Amino acid sequence: MLEPLRQGLPPLDPAHVSSAASCALPPRYEAVREARRFTRRTLDGWHTGDRFDDICLVVSELVTNALRHALPPCGTQQADGHGQVRLHLMRWTERLVCAVRDPSHDSPVARETEDFAAESGRGLFLVESFSDGWGWYPLAGTLHGKVVWALFRLPDPPAE
Repeated sequence: MLEPLRQGLPPLDPAHVSSAASCALPPRYEAVREARRFTRRTLDGWHTGDRFDDICLVVSELVTNALRHALPPCGTQQADGHGQVRLHLMRWTERLVCAVRDPSHDSPVARETEDFAAESGRGLFLVESFSDGWGWYPLAGTLHGKVVWALFRLPDPPAE
């Protein structure tokens, strides 16, 4: 699952994740606020240095995109959890990955024209601007949909 996250960095070994947290998000726009609260509570216990605000902004954008573009029409949520949006935060010593799983197989599409006056369409531009890398991959097997992720390089933890 973590293979696509390398981005020219040493391998991300799942066995060396120092911290991880995840939460399921309800299929409504208030979930963006819930995702920000969850992220802030989680990051309070992890050393993220000056990346804290960048990570919170990117989580908001990834969750907003999933809710806006990846969920089936209202009333068609699946009871088996396949219709959910799920936020994952994984921390290694020098990196943090935010990943949002959603039920859609459609690739995320960055807006081709940079219309900064538009009310929407800047989400992936912000993700690209504030993270050190981002991408997506389709899920296979029993999991349906895709994962859109953003990677952050973190400062060295403080010496104790």
